[in-house]
Amino acid sequence: MPQTTPLARRPNPYIRLFRTPGARAFTLGNLVARLPMGMFSVSAVIMIAGARGSYALAGAVTATGLAATALVAPWTARLVDRHGQARIAVPATAVAVLGSLALLLCVHFGAPDWTLFAAYAATATTPNTGGMSRARWAHLHRDDPAALHTANSFEQAADELCFMLGPVAAAFLCSALFPEAGTLVGTVLLMTGMLLFTAQRTTEPPAAPRTPAAKSPLRARGFAPLLAVFLATGVVFGSLEVVTIAYADGLGHPSAAGGVLALQAAGSCVAGLLYGTARPARGTSRRLVGCVGAMTVLMCLPLLAARSGGSLAVLAAALLCAGAATAPTMVTGMTLVQRRTPEGQLNEGMTLAVTAILGGIAVGSATGGQAIEQAGADMGYLVPVCAAAVALVVSVAGSGRYAAPPRR
Repeated sequence: MPQTTPLARRPNPYIRLFRTPGARAFTLGNLVARLPMGMFSVSAVIMIAGARGSYALAGAVTATGLAATALVAPWTARLVDRHGQARIAVPATAVAVLGSLALLLCVHFGAPDWTLFAAYAATATTPNTGGMSRARWAHLHRDDPAALHTANSFEQAADELCFMLGPVAAAFLCSALFPEAGTLVGTVLLMTGMLLFTAQRTTEPPAAPRTPAAKSPLRARGFAPLLAVFLATGVVFGSLEVVTIAYADGLGHPSAAGGVLALQAAGSCVAGLLYGTARPARGTSRRLVGCVGAMTVLMCLPLLAARSGGSLAVLAAALLCAGAATAPTMVTGMTLVQRRTPEGQLNEGMTLAVTAILGGIAVGSATGGQAIEQAGADMGYLVPVCAAAVALVVSVAGSGRYAAPPRR
């Protein structure tokens, strides 16, 4: 029978969740700091392309920043675990803000192209704000699996909301005010939100100085298969975005692509919030397999919609439905990451998961682009289907390793 907890019997677990002392304060700061994550890349592309007349240069600069983040973020997270969130996150954010401002100045004053790459690479020190927030929930509700399930669901919905609103806000600021406005506002929000978040010291997890015997989370039992699931899921996200943009462009509605993709994010956001009200099953590894299986099935809907007649409205409805399985997959996967990560290394473990997703997004974007060139935008929707199927195979193969007791 499912595990029964006091929270699971409540009709609205989110109300009880935010009655936790300090929870609303650190959540507000984290949301302010997290919104710019959906703004920076779009702002950089608009700003660079407008000033230099080259989308290729803008794309190369943002790709360099993504690669730098994949390398630097786990090290930043390790320092956060060792020394505490406030002590590391504030200076790391300050470095990232200076990088964004340097990019703005280099673009505005016509500095050489190489300076754009150097400046944007400096933003890789941005801490994983979502991971730090999840670490606080894990610390506050370490003995309450139901509350932690609800918290992880809320955090995933917040991710979806920020990446849904961020690009819209960036595009509006850059077009309504001036090209640098998106980057400028994003830096102010990031620094302000991080200061508000780290000021809440009562909910901060204690620092865990690393001993010589401590091992990387990568060596924890069952952790590597989880990263493979996140990598394949990232391919789903990256390919879905590129193919949808190309498909809308092919229909003569390129400006509608953002709205169509926002529906997919909205479907995921709503599903994540609803998933958080459900009573968590005892077998989390089996639940991950079920969620990834549902994602694989639902990812067939955009392919069928694209192949059936070329209606953007039908595709939008299919993407809305397809998004319903992505948030539960991410929530369950992050729950397993929290369980498999050795004690005192939670920020590092969750940042490695995010890094795997970012790597998958990059691979998915490239693979989706190749599929469009070879077979057309409608057949490009085969890429997210295949990526989801790979994630399903990996999750089934690794389910026994997830279920085993973690090595501490």
